[in-house]
Amino acid sequence: MQDGQVMTSGSIEEQTRACLTRIRETLAEAGCGLEHIVKSMVWLKSREDFPGFDSVYAEYFPEGPPARSALVSDFLVDIRVEIECVAYDPQS
Repeated sequence: MQDGQVMTSGSIEEQTRACLTRIRETLAEAGCGLEHIVKSMVWLKSREDFPGFDSVYAEYFPEGPPARSALVSDFLVDIRVEIECVAYDPQS
């Protein structure tokens, strides 16, 4: 992903890394970090992508990952993964 554009090519690992990096950047703009994520929802194009996705996800959340739901969706047309997160900063 560059300049906010959706990444439509690359491996599941590359696309997952791009999603999580953009999420981290967006949270930083709000004065938060990945540690503020309390729940994530993940859509994958194929169930075969889960191991690759999960290995990259673990890099970003090595300890105490947030609650997570994941499912396979035919609605993902041009991408392999979509991640939605809910973050909470108790100091705000």
